[in-house]
Amino acid sequence: MQKNIFNHTLESMLEKHLPEKELAEVKRLLYGRELHSLDLPQWVGDNELDVKGFILSGEVQEQLRPPRTVRVGVIQHSIVVPTTEPLQKQRSSLHQKIQKYVDHAAACGVNVLCLQEAWAMPFAFCTREKYPWCEFAEEVETGPTTVLMAELAQRHGMVIISPILERDVENSDTLWNTSVVIGTDGKVIGKHRKNHIPRVGDFNESTYYMEGNTGHPVFETSFGRIAINVCYGRHHPQNWMMFGLNGAEIVFNPSATTSHTSEPLWPIEARCAAVANSYFTCAINRVGTEMFPNEFTSGDGAPAHHDFGHFYGSSYITAPDGTRTPGLSRDKDGLLVCDMDLNMCRQMKDIWCLRMTQRLDMYAKELSEFVEKNLHLREPMN
Repeated sequence: MQKNIFNHTLESMLEKHLPEKELAEVKRLLYGRELHSLDLPQWVGDNELDVKGFILSGEVQEQLRPPRTVRVGVIQHSIVVPTTEPLQKQRSSLHQKIQKYVDHAAACGVNVLCLQEAWAMPFAFCTREKYPWCEFAEEVETGPTTVLMAELAQRHGMVIISPILERDVENSDTLWNTSVVIGTDGKVIGKHRKNHIPRVGDFNESTYYMEGNTGHPVFETSFGRIAINVCYGRHHPQNWMMFGLNGAEIVFNPSATTSHTSEPLWPIEARCAAVANSYFTCAINRVGTEMFPNEFTSGDGAPAHHDFGHFYGSSYITAPDGTRTPGLSRDKDGLLVCDMDLNMCRQMKDIWCLRMTQRLDMYAKELSEFVEKNLHLREPMN
């Protein structure tokens, strides 16, 4: 695929070629209700940043409950320096860039901000090389990335979700793919470790870490109940479902996924989850093509290569009624900001009755029977 094709988003291609009337109907079919834009401060930094803002409020005007409007932001970005540079330079350059983006998000009035998967490092898990990449791992509470984000969260009165490669020093220095939730006081509220680890193509993450052990936590924050479904977990409907059953109102999906792997799926999965579970979803993907010094293969007979493919950005947010924003750029850093009324979560449960008709008792019984019959979990090991 030619890289210059990533200069265009689906929206820009439609806007270029469709007459205004047909364009409006196509956007209705693709995105749902027409959204109003937010008036946000202009970005004045050195590099290009795609800043978009929308209002994702519902159509119901309640009489007995005031709106619960929260301003949410997500950031997508590329690495700054080549992967051949010293690790400290790689991480510090990302820290410096993202600090400016967080500051701009604060200027935009963002209450809850989520960054992309493993944001403070290149997505080096494709290489299968343990070093130097394992050195990017850091502790949840005291690592340099959490220290920086905690200072920014406290300064701006913001909740920040910061996905990192975790070094679990209390558990024999085990590695995890972990999202750290930091409160407005700069203290760590909790963490979630990635539930589902891919074993496909160049997604060699199980070389570094295994499935998480934190279940499906939902974090009570001053701006609502939030959860994190990390990257590959978006392919598992049960993963999304459990966050909803545990009370999530906003579920973030920090990701790192490439064009040849998942781009046709990307606009669908987080949107379907928002509908099925009556909550807001925020899908975040990194941007750019990251080159690594040593060639690696994909186990498919194709020639060895130095890159994982193109991370296509396209971050977007969906409301519980299925209305979604346009995506951010496919090749540029971006900040997407949305006003969302969390009252919509209950409203859609009332309107569509998806939770009421979910039949969890039936599926629990049949799943238990299937597991016992087919997975043989209760058989003693020889």
